Amino acid sequence: MKSLTKAESEIMRILWRLKEANVSAIIDEMPKPKPAYNTVSTIVRILEQKGFVDYKKQGRGHIYFPKVSEEDYKTSTTQRLANTYFDGSFKNMVSFFVQKNDLSTKELETILKELKSENYD
Repeated sequence: MKSLTKAESEIMRILWRLKEANVSAIIDEMPKPKPAYNTVSTIVRILEQKGFVDYKKQGRGHIYFPKVSEEDYKTSTTQRLANTYFDGSFKNMVSFFVQKNDLSTKELETILKELKSENYD
């Protein structure tokens, strides 16, 4: 799966949340200063070319929707990060983030409890 740029990622997060939207609706969800319509339209077309977005016709316009789920993208990105920087080891990756974020024992216990409650253990 290809990587997303910052601008592409921002638009995908909006589409994941809304499930489907036209360019104007995407722009409405963006923070100020709002980008130009043509800018967002171009990014959406790039997302379509990359295989992240598809559309259906509605009148003279298009309604865009994600072809890739947010979960699938996160999984792919996390796997790529682990493979590229941590020799494929999620343990090493998590250890790195724990050390860099200076998590306390209590915070780690809270994370473990949340994982166990979501049946990830």
